[in-house]
Amino acid sequence: MVQPTGELTPPPSAEPLRQRLRARFRIGAVARHPVTVHLAVLAGFIIAGAVATWPRPAYLFGHRLPATRDGGSYAWGFWWIAHQALHLGNPWFTRSIAAPVGTQLGLHALMPLPGALLIPVTLTLGPSVSCNLLSALLPGLLCYATYRVARLWLRSQAGAIAAGAFFGLSSMLSWRSFYHLNLAAGVLFFPLALEAAVRLRRRPGWRQALVLGLVAGGALLTDQEMGVLALVVAGLALLPWLLQRPALAKVWPAALAAVVAGAFASFQIAAIIQQAKPGGASSPVRALALSYVQGGVALGNLFTLSPWAKHLGLKGSIVYHGSTGDGIPSFGLVLAVLAVFGLIVAWRRRGAWLLALLWLGCGMLALGPVLKIGSHVLVPDPHVAGGQRVSYLLPYTWFIRLPGLSGFREAGRITMLGILPAALLGGAAVDWLRYHAAPAIAVVGLLAVFDAGWVGSPGIGTMPTALPALDRPIAADHSGSIVVDVPYGVRGGTNYTGSGFDPDAQVLGTADGHPRAVGFISRVPESTVQGLNAHPFYVRLIQAQWGNQSTPADLAAARADARQMDVGWVLMWNWPGIQRAAVVQYLRETGFRAAYTADGVRVYRAAVASGRPADP
Repeated sequence: MVQPTGELTPPPSAEPLRQRLRARFRIGAVARHPVTVHLAVLAGFIIAGAVATWPRPAYLFGHRLPATRDGGSYAWGFWWIAHQALHLGNPWFTRSIAAPVGTQLGLHALMPLPGALLIPVTLTLGPSVSCNLLSALLPGLLCYATYRVARLWLRSQAGAIAAGAFFGLSSMLSWRSFYHLNLAAGVLFFPLALEAAVRLRRRPGWRQALVLGLVAGGALLTDQEMGVLALVVAGLALLPWLLQRPALAKVWPAALAAVVAGAFASFQIAAIIQQAKPGGASSPVRALALSYVQGGVALGNLFTLSPWAKHLGLKGSIVYHGSTGDGIPSFGLVLAVLAVFGLIVAWRRRGAWLLALLWLGCGMLALGPVLKIGSHVLVPDPHVAGGQRVSYLLPYTWFIRLPGLSGFREAGRITMLGILPAALLGGAAVDWLRYHAAPAIAVVGLLAVFDAGWVGSPGIGTMPTALPALDRPIAADHSGSIVVDVPYGVRGGTNYTGSGFDPDAQVLGTADGHPRAVGFISRVPESTVQGLNAHPFYVRLIQAQWGNQSTPADLAAARADARQMDVGWVLMWNWPGIQRAAVVQYLRETGFRAAYTADGVRVYRAAVASGRPADP
């Protein structure tokens, strides 16, 4: 029997409990910290963006690119920026495409700022990885940038998150992030410019002016077309503030922001001026006028569901049914309804009517110079411009006559600005539901999916980021000779020479380092077209592609021209519509012999390049 010792058992110490409570409170404080919240929101948006644009994120690991000349041009652009940075060269002019004439790139979709930021990725993993990485991140970044500006206006996290999702995950911007990388990257500066302008209004000072200036300059260094619209956003946000009792305290920060923007984008601005001086910024009048008319959006398509909704059996006018060649210029049906509801519930809130007016104005501009309703084209108060009948009652007809705005060839692209105020008003609707009918937010989220995501343009497949078997012998040739791709051509928005060419061509140019005769350039300067058309070898090659014969004198001139330009290789791609027999005969008669075949491409080499006739 155990005898009591008379000692009392000490009570359990309360210190471990206090430590656990302190640790729990510390974890909670970290979780609630603004930085943690923003990182969580950003991560969530990036994941959602990857889902909305799948399978594009998978291209990062599958070594693929969209099989478009845009995709090949973006990869080439990332390579060119890194190449010029290493060699301390000018990135706004090149002879690596449209060789040997070369071209100015002041108005090309070069994306100097993203290209510079991704130089480490480009140099270590390759330009195609940089291209795919930016494409995969952009939807999430678009969402997050809009979420940030929405937090300045809306009360709840739910409303701000909804606004970000309405913007970045929309079918319009999902498609752009997939296929038109430069435009999607430029659109990112819309919410960034709006946030910077609002913060400058609230706390005028040199710091906020510096931020706004860097954002505005960065927009011009990313995409000039969208950069102009980003400047419009910032200007519209600042104008009412500047007009209310103008004072030095307001004027000098705005002026400082303008100076910073001009300084940051000075090289880009100088490149644009340099290209514009000899008429390199202009386009053929009739081709431009036709583009204006074709680029307008049918009225009914502005407020429709994403095209993917057709797979669920939804049909009729509520689903987008227009052309997808230049994206999905639709605000979305669900978002349109929510934006109207958001205006109703937030009509007393500062800025609601300004957002509504911006949305309305962008929608009207997106119609273009003629009014399309269903299959009907109406031209009220018609006039002829560039051979096309246009309406003087539609604002776009006057918009493109403003200095510097004639380059907005596709009116439908203005919807990319209009969806920002629509998304913020839609966020205001969710913000109201958060405090009055929270369960309804789940229904709104489910319905909003029908507006989101679209990466399925028919007929667009993928292409590999490298073709080693085809390109290895060319890469081993360090002569720097020109590579000509057949079909041959230099393409642009409204100016071009020759025909289309295989989108792989510019991608291969980043691997073998040889200058390319072909090129996809957003704005092809007339001097480039004239320079290329002055070369008999190219002129007769274009004729051969169409099956036309050349005279012995023309062939002699073409042969001499090919040697003078140092054309070392010709790649015959397996393209329909090309008169292959005529091209093969032309190549033989101008001094080229078949060298090898790889990846379905027949490669010809100049007979004098190897010192002996190439193998037949």
